[in-house]
Amino acid sequence: MRLLKVALVIAVLFVNLAIAQPSWADPSYKKNPDYMEVTKTIKELQKSAEGTIPADVQRQIDELEFQKAAIESGIAWGQCRNESGSNLAIYGNGGEESEESGNSNQLYFLANGQTTPDQWDCQGVYLPDDVKVASLDKTGAVAIKIMDGTQLLVKKNPDTSELELNLPNAKVVKPGDKDWFIPNVSQAFVDSRIPNTLTGGDNG
Repeated sequence: MRLLKVALVIAVLFVNLAIAQPSWADPSYKKNPDYMEVTKTIKELQKSAEGTIPADVQRQIDELEFQKAAIESGIAWGQCRNESGSNLAIYGNGGEESEESGNSNQLYFLANGQTTPDQWDCQGVYLPDDVKVASLDKTGAVAIKIMDGTQLLVKKNPDTSELELNLPNAKVVKPGDKDWFIPNVSQAFVDSRIPNTLTGGDNG
């Protein structure tokens, strides 16, 4: 009986060592591509300022520090809300099939008035060539990438009919980026798609 107890304790110890993350290992968020990009950008902005940091640069640094803290808190997904008055094409994890095609994400369609569920990682939005976006000088179709911990709101300005994004510094991805599928289609085509039914977790 005593031998059985000793064997059980040893078994539990080995299982614990195999499953538990060692205390000296880096936290998982440090391997997050968004975290690495934010950290790198902060360092580059601080280095380029050399001494007194201009107010607009300091604001960028503060926003990135806020983003960094959000990722460190364990939020490993972004969220998108559509108030554009039309369908919104969004990017999410496409799984193995997308990776085989050379893209790490794929397009989904979010209906007007809808928000992606918690823990469904919205990675960005697709903006067709014929869609005008306030404060964004774009030529052709592009994508807007968002980082983990971001809540992106896309809404239509009723006076100008332009789309407005609640991102102060939107990261534009142009056609040709190896990880992003950016087709050349119209907003009418996007509107003709049936919106996806998205569920929480690993992109449903």
